[in-house]
Amino acid sequence: MITGILLVVALTSASLYNPRGIFVDTNLNLYVADSENDRIQFFPPGQLNGITLAGTGAPGTIALLYPTAVVLDADGYLFIVDCYYHRIIGSSSNGFRCIAACSGADSTSSQLYYPLTLSFDSYGNIFVTDQDNHRIQKFLLSTNSCTVSYNQPKFSAYASWSSNAITFASIGTVGAAPYGIFVDVNNTVYVANQANSLIQVWLEGSNIPTRNITNGLYLPYSIFVTINGDIYVDNGNLNQRVDKWILNGTTSSSAMYVKQECFGIFVDINNNLYCSMYYVHQVATKSLNGNSSMWIVSAGTGCAGSASNQVYYPRGIFVDTDLNLYVAECGNNRVQLFQSGQVTAMTVAGDAAAGTISLYCPSGVVLDGNGYLFIVDSYHHRIVAQSPNGFRCIIGCSAVAGSTSSQLNNPSHLSFDSYGNIFVTDRDNSRVQKFILIPNTTY
Repeated sequence: MITGILLVVALTSASLYNPRGIFVDTNLNLYVADSENDRIQFFPPGQLNGITLAGTGAPGTIALLYPTAVVLDADGYLFIVDCYYHRIIGSSSNGFRCIAACSGADSTSSQLYYPLTLSFDSYGNIFVTDQDNHRIQKFLLSTNSCTVSYNQPKFSAYASWSSNAITFASIGTVGAAPYGIFVDVNNTVYVANQANSLIQVWLEGSNIPTRNITNGLYLPYSIFVTINGDIYVDNGNLNQRVDKWILNGTTSSSAMYVKQECFGIFVDINNNLYCSMYYVHQVATKSLNGNSSMWIVSAGTGCAGSASNQVYYPRGIFVDTDLNLYVAECGNNRVQLFQSGQVTAMTVAGDAAAGTISLYCPSGVVLDGNGYLFIVDSYHHRIVAQSPNGFRCIIGCSAVAGSTSSQLNNPSHLSFDSYGNIFVTDRDNSRVQKFILIPNTTY
């Protein structure tokens, strides 16, 4: 019996066009990498008509370009060699995403060039034939690969926070106009003190900074701390780089060279460093796994605009564990979602996204444990949040700038602690505010 009518070159359920890799599971189902049709086909036992599982003809999956191999893991999820996109795709209960070589064709250790086949070893590592680089690459399975360094509490649809904040740090401590903030899973708080060109660190329970990081910094905007304690700091204003301090280290090294300051910094679960370059209208990304100083553009064309492939004054950024990039776009009053590997975005909040919420220069964006957005709506002087019921204001809801404990004035960033409390850099009030989660509003 012949599966697929190979003599007919067409995009039908019964045809294939230059099929490459195949896989047969223990139930005798056949999976085919239908290369020229840019799809993965599934043929149940004895059937001549296939079902498209990924690629062209399967909306909501992932775009493929000449897939050449397909295998299943023990749970029945697909892993695909996406040859002409020079990457490896994996699937899970959360859908499809790029898992290896997600930055285009090249010969670095994190890239592939027309890969053909893949195979797992017993530890879950992936071996790939990297055709045009004339080599076999081994991608190691990351242990605890979804462990992140920041807090993502889960909230009920009706979660609320005290309308009156506690001032965590005032101008006498953080200086004028603090910008970036990061709270790690140990509830250590890091603040970018621009006025004094330093990063201040508070251990949980401390009322005064327990550490100051200042060597070589100039007007830092943003900060990110990884799970192993490495601290990445914007140093782009004068020095055009992102600096890295190791845990308890006293000196820094250059992690990434940039064109200008980074209004947002992020390190994803694959150890890629992101810099949101406000005045360049781009988000740049660099792998931290190799020695190359090169970075690629993950969002924006370098020209201000409102098209789906452009960003206009990007500020805060967030990358989820599926490697989707969220950008708070001040100039376009919107939050953009760039799905993994894509250079065009969809608007997920702002006037251009009907049924969401109006924004005015959003400057920070984070996701909670359920994948809902929390946004610093800077020029509206408030914090807005998404839930199953849609978007709503949760902090500073008069939308009027002020200095009382219930008001904000041009806030810039937010971060959760492990209890669900929200820390906000209240920039034009020159303070850091802490809004307490009202009990019994988390799951």
